[in-house]
Formats: sequence, structure tokens, C-alpha cells
Amino acid sequence: MTKILLAFFMLSAFTLKAQPVIKGGLENFVTANNIYPRYSLHHCIQGTVIISFKLNKRGEVYYSKISSGIGTDLDDEALRLIRMSSGKWIVPADHDTTVSLIAPIKFNLSGYDCDNKSPEAIKRAIVAYKTNEGLTNGILNFYKNKEKGIYKQDEESRFVALKNELGYDDEYFKERISDGLKKLKQKDKQGACEDFLFVKYMGSDLANEMLEKYCK
Repeated sequence: MTKILLAFFMLSAFTLKAQPVIKGGLENFVTANNIYPRYSLHHCIQGTVIISFKLNKRGEVYYSKISSGIGTDLDDEALRLIRMSSGKWIVPADHDTTVSLIAPIKFNLSGYDCDNKSPEAIKRAIVAYKTNEGLTNGILNFYKNKEKGIYKQDEESRFVALKNELGYDDEYFKERISDGLKKLKQKDKQGACEDFLFVKYMGSDLANEMLEKYCK
């Protein structure tokens, strides 16, 4: 059975054993590296995502998952941040590497006119994200198959219309590329290339130069 430390990397009240801590503090790390995801930003979605992860003796994250999410792209960003923290943890010599640590990653917005967004509208946006996720994956799969040459040409117009309906246009793709470039500056090549590949497999060539340059 998986063991879990619920204390936020503090001393345990029961064992008084020191727990792993991140250099500079996790809150500061998240603040410095958080790239607020586009969908949640545009719809004023905020909240806390709980990430479960494990560290080896070198302070590297070797396992991580979303334990409790919001159901939008905030979940992916929280997971990315924990994976980015790999190698930055100070681990006590007696740390049990099989223990799952729990990190609450908080996302808050200010200055985006979110006070005028009703809770009902935010809930609808979360539901819409979950509903549209399957449609988005359908588009991605179509263009991945197109690259392999296993697609029906007469179906493409349907996926183009679906992209437009979901709001995936050049403006969105440019924002996604911009986020990818920010991740490169953070030395998060995996996260950056995932953004560039998303643009590519949505049927756009806007990220091709970045893929060629950074993701070979």
C-alpha cells in the first residue's frame, strides 16, 4: 500500500523526521515558473491541484501523478511544475524513496477582470473543457494519421470546421508557441516540444520551425 505524507514537506508531528524540501521553497518555485494555461486564463479558472510524487536520494522526481485536479489545463501545468522541480529537492539521508509526497499547487489570478466572471460561468467553462477534450483529441489523431498517410481526404473539412468551432485558430496557436518558448527558457524542453507538437497536430505549420530547431 502506498504511503503518503500529507504534511506540506514540514516536520511530521508524529515522527519529527525531516522531510524533503525544495531549494528556496515550493511556493517560490511555482511562482517563478508557472505559465498560466491559456484556457483557464481566458475563463478565469482558479483553484488547487494536488500532485502526488516520489523522490529518489538525489532529489529527482521519478514518479508523479495528478491526485486531485480541477479538470482543465491547470492540471497539466501543476504536473509540469512538479516534474520541473526534479533535482532541486534537498532529501534527508533517511528519506524513504517509496513514500508518496503530496504537493498542493495553487493557481490564483488577479488583474484579469475575473471579479466580473460569475461562478456559474466558470463552472460552465470547466464542463466545456472536459466535453471538448475528446473532440480535441479527435482532431489531433486525424492529423497524426494524415502525417502517416492513413486518412480520408474528404474528412479534413469536417475537422477544419471543428477546429474553428472550438476556437483553435492562428491566434491561439501563436499563444501556444509563445508558451513553448517560455518553457524553453526554463529549460523545460519536454513541455515546450509538447506545445509545438500540439500546434502541428492541429493541422498548423506555425510551429514547424520550432520543432525543427528544438525538438529533433
